Amino acid sequence: MEERIYRILVINPGSTSTKVSLFENENARFEHSLFHDAPELLRYPHVNDQMPFRYQVILDMLKQEGVDPADIDVFVGRGGSACTQPGGVTRVDQRLFDDTVAAVGGSEHPAKLGVMLAWQFAQNYGRQAYTLNPTNVDEYGDYARLTGIRGVYRVSHSHVLNQKAVAEYHAKKLGKRYEDCDFIVAHIDGGITVSAHDHGRMVDGNMGADGEGAFTPTRIGSVPVLALLDYIEAHSVDEVRLMCSRAGGFVSLFGTSNSDTIHDLAERGDKKASLVWNTMIYQVCKMIGEMSCVLCGRAEAILLTGGLMRFDDVAEGIRKRCGWIAPISVYPGEMEQEALAWSVLPVLRGEAQARVYSGKNVWQGFGF
Repeated sequence: MEERIYRILVINPGSTSTKVSLFENENARFEHSLFHDAPELLRYPHVNDQMPFRYQVILDMLKQEGVDPADIDVFVGRGGSACTQPGGVTRVDQRLFDDTVAAVGGSEHPAKLGVMLAWQFAQNYGRQAYTLNPTNVDEYGDYARLTGIRGVYRVSHSHVLNQKAVAEYHAKKLGKRYEDCDFIVAHIDGGITVSAHDHGRMVDGNMGADGEGAFTPTRIGSVPVLALLDYIEAHSVDEVRLMCSRAGGFVSLFGTSNSDTIHDLAERGDKKASLVWNTMIYQVCKMIGEMSCVLCGRAEAILLTGGLMRFDDVAEGIRKRCGWIAPISVYPGEMEQEALAWSVLPVLRGEAQARVYSGKNVWQGFGF
């Protein structure tokens, strides 16, 4: 019997790009990645306002490739911003779409647009939509949640999709299962998140789009609370919220999120650019050190991934400070497109079932 060919459109919005791939079963027919400089996206007051712009970007890509959206079997989008979810494949439905739009999970990461766009395409063309390992997958331990403020807790907001895909890939290279390994995984791009993976569970990490961790091309990272309060007095809460995810980091310091521009300046000896670039690497190293403590020094590998790993000096800087912790492997770019497409194939083939979004957070509180 001839194998059925499923055409899967993968939609992956990031803080500075929209990536779109068309898969025919396991094989990628094409992939496009369109860079959006932060000032271009800042024309939209809210992340949700980017929907028509990004939707048209995708339509233009499909037209360029001669693909009719009506001929696509399923739409798969990166996700986030809804209630926290278990890992795995989840079917996008009206409840998940509505909670994503409303950002009931508290994070306004552009990844949320993947679910929204996939759902919109699915509705327009009478198909199904799915998501995999959104930014708010919650596998944290209790120690990772508690803060020193009553009623304020840390939650999982991270590049879960790429981190888990890279960790699973590296585990296979070692001849092991991801569930049997302990890794530190750093996704380094427009946003930066570093997480501890303990036997297949991402048990801790920084809230990258919430003002925690290293500053990035678009985000402020961790800032001393009192200094931030002083800043808010002269500015506004809304401005700081925007800087947490879209207008901080390089954007605040240079007026652009273009890492190639800043790196080129640093390479040519510009003192400000060199200081900013190397401080970002320094702060990533501090985060890796934190995650090594979470794993009690058991990390088998430090895995570096994301778009900024195209710059060799990023890996070199991390090796200098963190090479003693564990062997370091570099996976430039992302494995997100493949992970999104391949995870849905077993569902389409009737070999697995997708999760149904519950509309409730994985973690319901400490009970005190």
